[in-house]
Amino acid sequence: MLAAVVDRKTSLDGMLDAENGNPVYRELNDADRALVRAILNSALRQLPRIEAMIGSLLQTPLPEGARALDHVLAVAAAQILYLDIPDHSAVDLAVEQAQTDPRNRRFASLVNAVLRRLSREKDALLAGIGQSIPAIPSWFHQRLVQFYGADHANRIAEALLTPAAIDLTVKSNAAGWAERLNGRVLPTGSVRLASFSGGVPSLDGFAEGEWWVQDAAAALPAQLFGVLDGKRVVDLCAAPGGKTAQLILAGAKVTALDQSSSRLKRLKGNLARLGLDAATQEINMADFQTESLFDAALLDAPCSSTGTIRRHPDVLWTKGLADIEKLALLQEKLLRHALTLVKPDGLVVFSNCSLDPREGEEVTKRVLADGGCERVPVDPAQWPSLEDAINPVGEFRTTPAMIPATEDFSGGLDGFYAVVLRRKA
Repeated sequence: MLAAVVDRKTSLDGMLDAENGNPVYRELNDADRALVRAILNSALRQLPRIEAMIGSLLQTPLPEGARALDHVLAVAAAQILYLDIPDHSAVDLAVEQAQTDPRNRRFASLVNAVLRRLSREKDALLAGIGQSIPAIPSWFHQRLVQFYGADHANRIAEALLTPAAIDLTVKSNAAGWAERLNGRVLPTGSVRLASFSGGVPSLDGFAEGEWWVQDAAAALPAQLFGVLDGKRVVDLCAAPGGKTAQLILAGAKVTALDQSSSRLKRLKGNLARLGLDAATQEINMADFQTESLFDAALLDAPCSSTGTIRRHPDVLWTKGLADIEKLALLQEKLLRHALTLVKPDGLVVFSNCSLDPREGEEVTKRVLADGGCERVPVDPAQWPSLEDAINPVGEFRTTPAMIPATEDFSGGLDGFYAVVLRRKA
């Protein structure tokens, strides 16, 4: 599975899907599935450092044809270095795996020697190599430095190593639900939960539809419209429905679009649990037309998802510069189309969960240059404690390095870009 992500650019979520994922994974019991996820997430989060530490223990680099061996070592190293698993178990299983694979059998003694040495020297290696190089791939780290500066880029890189907290968007009374669920209210209005046992559906208010899980940053774009009482709003890439629910609660009459039947089914199920209703349509938004223009449109566009690496650590191994360029062009096309769907003076909020300004600020700049719309700046005074997330021209740009941790609560939030545009009359 690690090889599938790193070498074949396969989505980890797809392989871990309970119904359609990897068949061997699906046969495991719940505890072993959780262990597989933990190993994969740790390996993917720390892979550059893992590879550097293993490399420092090899007298000569592994042969080019020994790619499968790289992954055996990485899986074992992730357990030895970053998980609470007995080192000898990780070593023994790696040696066994090498011995049963014809490609790696001749390296079994090497696997044993390298991993045992890694176990003995792990404290020194973690303090040295483990802190001296970024945990993220060099191409992405360089882009972060280019756009955010070295200090912020390094803080983002470190923040990406921490699994995301669970944030909730509540229908009402965030402070009350924070107290009831042992959470805290964030500057976004979201409720962040402390660690808890059991699943999310077991929490108070879930069955009653009083809240839904939504990262704090993802809750921002729908709030940028302001008052929506009675207004017709189209949510152009709507599934799984968190932003749709926000728009409905803000008073809008919502039409929700998605081109995926399975995702649209999930959206309908989520809205049903919340007791909310929206008109839905299965369609690629680029093909959507309307005779009656909307008052507003929300375009949370497809993107590289580099802002969600805390929960999807495979992203940096399945995406690259070419994907960012391609997706930026798609976003520009979709944004231009979104502006045709709203009335003159109507609003479009364009957002995505990428950390790369090529998919955000640069797209907006090109569309603004056409002269058919204008930016409506976000007022930092309306967002206390999030002023640093609003750039000089009034666009939201959150990063995982924002919102500090406290003694009881994790910090950070997804990397998100959002801008409000008004169609000119």
